[in-house]
Amino acid sequence: MEQNKKKLHFVTLLGSLRKASYNGIVAHALPALAPEGVSISALGSIAEFPHYNQDVQDQAFPSFVLAMGQQISAADGVIIVTPEYNYSVPGVIKNALDWLSRLTPQPFARKPVAIQTVSPGMIGGARAQYHLRQSMVFMDALVLNKPEVMIGQAADKFDTDKLELTDQKTRAFLTRQIQALADLAWREQR
Repeated sequence: MEQNKKKLHFVTLLGSLRKASYNGIVAHALPALAPEGVSISALGSIAEFPHYNQDVQDQAFPSFVLAMGQQISAADGVIIVTPEYNYSVPGVIKNALDWLSRLTPQPFARKPVAIQTVSPGMIGGARAQYHLRQSMVFMDALVLNKPEVMIGQAADKFDTDKLELTDQKTRAFLTRQIQALADLAWREQR
């Protein structure tokens, strides 16, 4: 790491609630895959978010929403790891983003964001990524364009009994994306 680059801290936003989810396994693996000078920790579960309702917002933002917004604001970048449901994003992550989008100041504004999707199918959640990118544009996030991480044919890359990502090429590719996100974050801090 160059002398003039400060250490970076990224947080992960997980779009799956299932205990043995491939996406959860990836999110859990990321801290060990981070390059020198980068640390990664998980945000809380989006399962705690109530369904978005402006009537609730008008009374008070739920504490879970405020806490996650503060964590995102304090982080140098965000890694969103999510499955694809019905050619789009899961409802739980869309709901979380709907809540977070209402916070002022906007925690995602000018925040470097990487997206990772995992799917048993061939294209690895590409359609979910495209929909997620649209939401992130609305929140003025700086979404990393390349490398895109879409892990397809997931059954061949994971040990679900041990909850581990076993495919070494995928692990190396994830490290390259984290490095690219770090490079973006360092550029934005200048």
